[in-house]
Amino acid sequence: MRWLTLLMSLPPTPTRHRVGVWRKLRRLGAVKLRGAAWLLPETPETLERFQWLVEEIRSCRGDATLLRVDGIETMRDEEVAALFHKARAADYQPLVARCQGLLAQLDHHRVGPRGSLEPARARLDALKREFDRVRAIDYLEAPLGRRARQLWDRAARRLQEFERRPGLARGKRRAALPPTGSTWVTRPRPHIDRIASAWLIKRFLDPEAQFAFADPSDASEKGIPFDILGAEFGHHGEDCTFETLLKRFSLKDRRLRIIAEIVHEADLRDGKFACHEASGVDLMIQGMAATIHEDDELLERGMAVCDGLYAALKQRS
Repeated sequence: MRWLTLLMSLPPTPTRHRVGVWRKLRRLGAVKLRGAAWLLPETPETLERFQWLVEEIRSCRGDATLLRVDGIETMRDEEVAALFHKARAADYQPLVARCQGLLAQLDHHRVGPRGSLEPARARLDALKREFDRVRAIDYLEAPLGRRARQLWDRAARRLQEFERRPGLARGKRRAALPPTGSTWVTRPRPHIDRIASAWLIKRFLDPEAQFAFADPSDASEKGIPFDILGAEFGHHGEDCTFETLLKRFSLKDRRLRIIAEIVHEADLRDGKFACHEASGVDLMIQGMAATIHEDDELLERGMAVCDGLYAALKQRS
């Protein structure tokens, strides 16, 4: 196996640059060698990510050198692999514990025939998202990863058994859909949340839906307002409009929940979700908005981006 080795140094101040780079290295799954060297297996994806990080380090007045190496003379391959296995074990261990906790809850029938399954389902889905995140950086397939997957599968099967039982409470009722072909109205110059919400409406709620743009003060006169202050289908609590629509219409598609996290982070930037895709999607939409001056075209082109994102996420299933 060929390796990418990043040699780097950063000024001691401001400390936020050092902390930011360290966090990104952790999210990439890199492991630290002696001194200030970081290691990743060489793939097209890891090479691109390290190259971006080199540029960031240099922009912070740091020094960075990226090397391709065939081997590390002072370490056997097994020792290098052990570094990655140890790092991923630290990520997988909390998942194992949480899966075991969910199984214990189900085994002791704390979710009974009359109880809502929504909290257990939410826990299971959250575990799957975290498992997918760790698996994406588990380059050498750490042994504990298989254990985590087995436990998640057991919990998923157990929960499905409960869901098949008659008489279960199903949580909140699905909101009534507006008439087919309704016009949904939002603010001009749509960005990520408005674009993704329109895509969600068109692809999953009403293929005949129409969209228009208006000043918030008279949006309700022209159709169904969305992503407008005070609208039923807008921001509520910590949720962006896309998340509100998912909940109001009880859409359970796993890929839609992942897109919801990406949209939330790109729109609100509150750090609630660790989505590395958010910055890329946000930058793409910003670039489109800078070059496309018609709102209708911007919305259509942005919805095509959402189509691609939804299709790409299928490969991670």
